[in-house]
Amino acid sequence: MSEGVRCMWMRGGTSKGGFFLADDLPGDTAARDAFLLRVMGSPDVRQIDGMGGADPLTAKVAVVKKSEREGVDVDYLFLQVFVDQPIVTDKQNCGNMLAGVGPFAIERGLIEAKGDETEVTIFMENTGQVAVASVATPGGVVSYRGEAAIDGVPGTASAIPLEFQDTAGSSCGALLPTGNVVDTVEGVEVTMIDNGMPCVVMRGADMGITGDETPEDLEANDALRRKLEAIRLACGPMMNLGDVSEKSVPKMTMVTAPKAGGAINTRTFIPHRCHKTIGVLGAVSVATACLLEGSPANDLAETGEGRERALSIEHPTGEMTVIAKLDDTGTPASAAILRTARKLMDGEVFGD
Repeated sequence: MSEGVRCMWMRGGTSKGGFFLADDLPGDTAARDAFLLRVMGSPDVRQIDGMGGADPLTAKVAVVKKSEREGVDVDYLFLQVFVDQPIVTDKQNCGNMLAGVGPFAIERGLIEAKGDETEVTIFMENTGQVAVASVATPGGVVSYRGEAAIDGVPGTASAIPLEFQDTAGSSCGALLPTGNVVDTVEGVEVTMIDNGMPCVVMRGADMGITGDETPEDLEANDALRRKLEAIRLACGPMMNLGDVSEKSVPKMTMVTAPKAGGAINTRTFIPHRCHKTIGVLGAVSVATACLLEGSPANDLAETGEGRERALSIEHPTGEMTVIAKLDDTGTPASAAILRTARKLMDGEVFGD
């Protein structure tokens, strides 16, 4: 595609990437993916010849269109562009980029702003879930300025609360795809769970870490990375995900007792780089694992009591709080997370 393609570059939560209208991208999947690889500059560890930031968190794409589904405003397809491989995958969701979908849809005129705050109902195509984003629209215009702060992002911005419902088994077909709270894989006790994001949760101690390590320290630990990958490849088929050697799921989360007064401390690989924070839906899955009696996470977590729990999920640069509402069986029925977003650039991007 030699002509420029309309695109808005946005930060959504602790991620960053390109937001496109579906009609502005090639309809053919192979042509679309080839274009996006060129846009990001992949495969190249520096992504020097593209817009990507040499990190999975900054090589993301949101494709948005007006929805034809009843009760839904827009459809959102998330695409993860690999940094060092020529791969574009739709096999996962992204709750951070989701934070930018509402503002983008209003800015592009897909829906009309309604008063000082506009609720945008979003169908997530990757997993068939629905989320509701509340966007500040004073005077009928999206506002990115505000006092909300989230760890992993400097400064403050307008709050965008995201509420998720019916997330259990979104990718794997069941909250616990093996039917077990605990399985032993490669000699390590794990919880394979999918409450919006397929995750494998294990004790950090079983992997030889304390939970104080930086992401850079963990990425430099070749033995740890090999062991994590062996577990991940074994878990893929068990989680109904098939061969995951070229997929970015499941996420691999090592947990330790909370260090800063939260519910649990985490270090997550996504899957081969250590996350500087934790993904939104990954946090929901980990929080759910904390609530499952007998799980590796439950043994270490401070989960509180009651039908509504605020679980602070600690990560390398702070925390993310998941508000979980439990049903009569004690299973999370819905979860909400506060995110922010900011428009960075609006214009055209080139793939040639």
